[in-house]
Amino acid sequence: MSVLVVDVGTSGLRAAVARADGSLDGLHYRAFPPQSPFPGMVEFDAAGMAAAVLEVAHAALAAAGPVAAVGITAQRASTIVWNRATGEPVGPGLGWQDLRTVFDCITAKAEHGLALAPNQSATKVAWLLNTYDPSRDLDLCFGTVDTWLAWVLSNGTVHATDHSNAAVTGLMLPDASGWSAKACDALRIPMSMLPSVVDTSGVFGQAHALPGAPPLAALVGDQQGSLVGQSCVRPGQAKITFGTGGMLDLITGPSAPATANRTADGTFPIVAWSRDGQLTWGAEAIMLSAGTNVEWLVTDLGMLSSPAESHEVAAQCDTSDGVVYVPALMGLGTPHWDYGARGTMLGLTRGSGRAQVTRAVLEGVAHRGADLVEAAEANTGHSVPSLRIDGGMSQNPTFVQALANATGKPVEVSRHTEATTVGAAYLAGLAVGVWAGFDDIASAWSPREVVEPSGQLDREQWARAVERSRGWIPDLSALDF
Repeated sequence: MSVLVVDVGTSGLRAAVARADGSLDGLHYRAFPPQSPFPGMVEFDAAGMAAAVLEVAHAALAAAGPVAAVGITAQRASTIVWNRATGEPVGPGLGWQDLRTVFDCITAKAEHGLALAPNQSATKVAWLLNTYDPSRDLDLCFGTVDTWLAWVLSNGTVHATDHSNAAVTGLMLPDASGWSAKACDALRIPMSMLPSVVDTSGVFGQAHALPGAPPLAALVGDQQGSLVGQSCVRPGQAKITFGTGGMLDLITGPSAPATANRTADGTFPIVAWSRDGQLTWGAEAIMLSAGTNVEWLVTDLGMLSSPAESHEVAAQCDTSDGVVYVPALMGLGTPHWDYGARGTMLGLTRGSGRAQVTRAVLEGVAHRGADLVEAAEANTGHSVPSLRIDGGMSQNPTFVQALANATGKPVEVSRHTEATTVGAAYLAGLAVGVWAGFDDIASAWSPREVVEPSGQLDREQWARAVERSRGWIPDLSALDF
């Protein structure tokens, strides 16, 4: 049996058919970048997204044949509001990176005691309502991207999300047992517009928009999809996805956290998945910029012709010769959460050249990866035995070795650059019997390579460099979400 996966990321979307051995067939991809009409604003055309998803899903099925189930994975917290009767969005989709509601978050905390961040859905829903339905007269639906895709694929018969997506909207109770009436009342969000919450892995409808109307059997956030796709299904197992930013996710187990707020170590509790009504929890640590730093070398500085060249150039020197780079182009996430920190390069001499600077950038991202691991271990009490990674930077040998050296742990590189797609397939396949249980998923892990530490990076020097980068824009550093 096979599973169709629809995978919608921040800048593109894909559909592929996963086989029982974890291989992917019929993969079709379409770039679908968001728009930024003004600085800090990130929007997308939800109707255009729907059309593109249907296109790639039909193409994948035509190429790879019929399937037993459909799994959906998507960027989390991006927000769409649409008319229940017509299915038409009432305004633009607001991307998770959109910052137009920063002051709304500050107001929500001051007036209602709600700890909300602009990269969550809550204040984005309120903004769309205030802009397009200020009197709250219309019969509207809210959904994150997974919910919107389930609606589209089911021809409007399913309005649902799962716990992994719902728990990062800012609108759920801390134990993910249901929607928060307090948050909805404070933001004037009618609870009637919220989707039902279903298991991450479990049949919840049919994809009437596809040939044969296969069952819809999984909804999962992209980072949790990557976690399962890298067979991290036991407490203490962790992965980092190194894309534009970097996300570490670590399995903690069935116990719900006391709060949904950020911890003292700068991590967040997440729902890893739910199945048969039982929730499995995890912890998440966030790097605001990862691959962005390599793109900066290519696009803005013109030092490299492509991101892939960073490996070749950095390999021209054995060390960075004392050059240290803090990748804080958008501030620092876990554990510091300093939005006013800025990218910093230290230790430059007359002999510092292209190779040393490039290596310093790769090592800086590796240091930040080690920061995430240390924060997650401190928060959860779990010691990560080895680190699994995917994302574009996982293809860079110099970076992967630097990560192993910074963390002091073996680094296991996923066979799939985008393990999210595989994870959604596993979760959908579990629901219809393609895989019998999580033991099957655990045993399916077969990394492309395992990179052992070959030395050490100077973590004390790194800590001094981070302190130099912090507080560069005091007003932004003062923000706390």
